[in-house]
Amino acid sequence: MTVPSEKLRLAADFPAATHEQWRKLALGVLRKAGRADEDTPAEAAEDLLADQGFDVTLAPLYTADDPTPFPGPPGLFPFTRGAQAAGAVPAGWDLRQRHANPSPTLTNEAVRADLENGVTSLWLVLGAAGLPVTGLATALDGVYLDLAAVVLDAGAAAVDAVPAWFALVADRKVPVDQVRGNLGVDPLGYRARTGQHGEWPLAEWADRCVSEFPGLRAMTVDATSYHDAGGSDAQELGCALATGVAYLRELTAAGLSIPAALGQLEFRYAATADQFATIAKLRAARRLWARVAEVSGAPEAGAQRQHAVTSTAMMTARDPWVNMLRTTLACFGAGVGGAGAVTVQPFDHRLGLPDGFARRIARNTQSLLLDESSVGRVADPAGGSWYVERVTEDLAQAAWAWFTEIERAGGMAAALDSGLIADRLAATWERRADDLAHRRTPLTGVSEFPNLEERLPVREPQPEVPSGGLPQHRYAEQYETLRDRADAHEAANGTRPTVFLATLGPPAVHNARAGFAANLFAAGGIASVRPAVGADDPARLAAEFAASGAQVACLCSSDKTYAASAAAVAAALTEAGARRVWLAGRGEYDGVDGYVFAGCDAVGVLETTLTDLGVAS
Repeated sequence: MTVPSEKLRLAADFPAATHEQWRKLALGVLRKAGRADEDTPAEAAEDLLADQGFDVTLAPLYTADDPTPFPGPPGLFPFTRGAQAAGAVPAGWDLRQRHANPSPTLTNEAVRADLENGVTSLWLVLGAAGLPVTGLATALDGVYLDLAAVVLDAGAAAVDAVPAWFALVADRKVPVDQVRGNLGVDPLGYRARTGQHGEWPLAEWADRCVSEFPGLRAMTVDATSYHDAGGSDAQELGCALATGVAYLRELTAAGLSIPAALGQLEFRYAATADQFATIAKLRAARRLWARVAEVSGAPEAGAQRQHAVTSTAMMTARDPWVNMLRTTLACFGAGVGGAGAVTVQPFDHRLGLPDGFARRIARNTQSLLLDESSVGRVADPAGGSWYVERVTEDLAQAAWAWFTEIERAGGMAAALDSGLIADRLAATWERRADDLAHRRTPLTGVSEFPNLEERLPVREPQPEVPSGGLPQHRYAEQYETLRDRADAHEAANGTRPTVFLATLGPPAVHNARAGFAANLFAAGGIASVRPAVGADDPARLAAEFAASGAQVACLCSSDKTYAASAAAVAAALTEAGARRVWLAGRGEYDGVDGYVFAGCDAVGVLETTLTDLGVAS
């Protein structure tokens, strides 16, 4: 039966909800949670619920009243909604796979497998960090260079890699108008990563690309170094902007026109599991670069070419299979955010060189999103969202402020040499590390729900990446260092460091906090044991503690039980030899040395516990 459309009123008969009504209801919930009192005005609800990020404040509610500039249509200035009018339709974004295996033969096998199964461009790491330049021809044997774009990433070896690439395409007689990709030269990015200055004939190579190879670009602005150093999204964008402007100045000073110089740059950004942050970052990046092009006198040439790569910093060595989920979210955010090319890093990236299965999952992640989920068939699907538009604008403003600060300091090169960049990124990392340590930013499989029985796959080691410049942080580094300490102790002594969970009362009373405590200690590689059910008499608990061989205990029960028994049990455990007695919860109890609770310094607790257990650092 067909229902006439005029009868489908649904919510139309209900009065429209107002912003003020929402505030009052939200304030009521805050009062019940103890975060507001009876004198708190309704207007304060949003401030109490707001999340202060590294760059912008995220409000709990966005409406049509939030002011945002008109983003323009896709494909037109300021390109916020995409560099092309049709978005990625119909072909989708460019599936770009990274290769850094030092063996030319193995690289060739992997490259051909990728290209035969959906990959559309190659990202080749050359030099000390990957494939020898002399192996370039072997690695690309059998590859149709008129069909597959190639992006070089050679660092200091660019002086040899770029001529080798030009010689290869000439030797293969590839039509110059069909050569696509990027020479990947990034002097400031190399300086940021290594602290070293490189000299390359940038203008000569760029001029050759412009005059001979219309589909080839000369330079990459790789902003992932600033992300990996702990920087925020606005800091990553601001550094990218300052680097791009420095390259524009150099290329135009050498004689290239502004549109030609703009066309020689591709920007590389990190995509994280925070999909909305990734979407906003890529949209803000296009808006910012369009402004640079406008000020330079060529707004029509300001469509930024973007390559998004799933964040290296977010990848974990522990429970690496969870990385598949992280990279799927990151890939989704990159695609929806409008990246022209996307690289999904294999889930075993932290363990060494990826195997065939890991590369297959990485490329199929993109294929699924494009072909089965049709993510690429909608131009800027996040556009029009009050939340996304507001965050895009706020992020762009924060990034522009950082960019102008770098410019006032003399530009990107001067800011790197003076330590301005390093100091600012270090301050952000310190705050991020504190969030990770307190588990305000959780890491599934590492700081939350770790698996002490996991057996990690073994991989060939990756070539050592040049360093000496900005640090390369990992979000999981604090916890994984603790896990490594605990594993080394087990390997040397035959037993894993263990904490005794002194559970008081029946399971219904103690299970929640016992589970919480076990999960927390496991994040540092520490096992836990429990007494027999009903053994909550202080003497019996002390006896079971002594029999367990543990040297640290943690009380687990309800606040009511703690009030009646915590002090006596803590004293009995200390008498039985406990070096430290923790309590799962908050409060002040005689004999208790410290407390574990949601929001506590988990890394501090774990470091202290490992030391108490005699685990070497």
